[in-house]
Amino acid sequence: MKKILVTGANGQLGSELAVLAVNNPEFDWVFADRTKITLDNLELLQNQLNEIQPDIILNCGAYTAVDKAESEKETAFLVNHLAVEKIARYSAENNVKLIHISTDYVFDGKSSVALNEEAVTNPINIYGESKLAGENACMKENPSAIIIRTSWVYSKFGNNFVKTMQRLMQERDEINVVNDQMGSPTYAADLAQALITIVKSTNWVSGIFNYSNEGEISWYEFALAIKELGNYSCKVGGIGSSSYPTPAKRPNFSLLDKEKIKSIYNLEIPDYKVSLKKIFE
Repeated sequence: MKKILVTGANGQLGSELAVLAVNNPEFDWVFADRTKITLDNLELLQNQLNEIQPDIILNCGAYTAVDKAESEKETAFLVNHLAVEKIARYSAENNVKLIHISTDYVFDGKSSVALNEEAVTNPINIYGESKLAGENACMKENPSAIIIRTSWVYSKFGNNFVKTMQRLMQERDEINVVNDQMGSPTYAADLAQALITIVKSTNWVSGIFNYSNEGEISWYEFALAIKELGNYSCKVGGIGSSSYPTPAKRPNFSLLDKEKIKSIYNLEIPDYKVSLKKIFE
């Protein structure tokens, strides 16, 4: 029985994988939270990997506090770069299959067409820089690894935009949401299923892949869809990101082109609204 190690077990993606693991008992699943896999302590991390001895690693753990990363650069790079380097090296030396999760924040947002895997990276915040450093280290240490870039992740677990909007729309009469950042949301349950499809596939193709739900929207349009599905009466206004300054800059355009993952792994990716409905059901 193949042993699958999932890091970041308590995160949105890790939690959705745990739900799906029940229907995939042919694997020995190890869901590792921060105590089992310590991404901010490299020495401990090495010992933990040696102890668990996985056959497959799904590296879903990361430092994801985008704004906080601006003042916690060292921690962001420790978790998103150096720990990834260590995991990739371990997987290469021990013939372990590795899928590492990355982000649309490796781009600067200046494109106007959907970004494919070959698009030029140029992060505009510390979080994006740390994730890009992790990608580069991953491919250098283990060229047979798979990296999946995703965007705007939400789920019924953890903190995310959808849950924040649901709360605010019930608490307030009026909210404003940025309308000049374009991309596509990712329902973590859909991404989790895609990971399992890849793991089960006989076709292991290394390299970078993009995954998000279908559709091109702004955060404002995403909020409107949440309002509609939740039947909330709160008034939603659109504002420019310059009216909502944050410590970290966000890319204005980070729509991901998914053709590669769809063709190689024969994936059918749902439209964002179809998946968003599931949160309300």
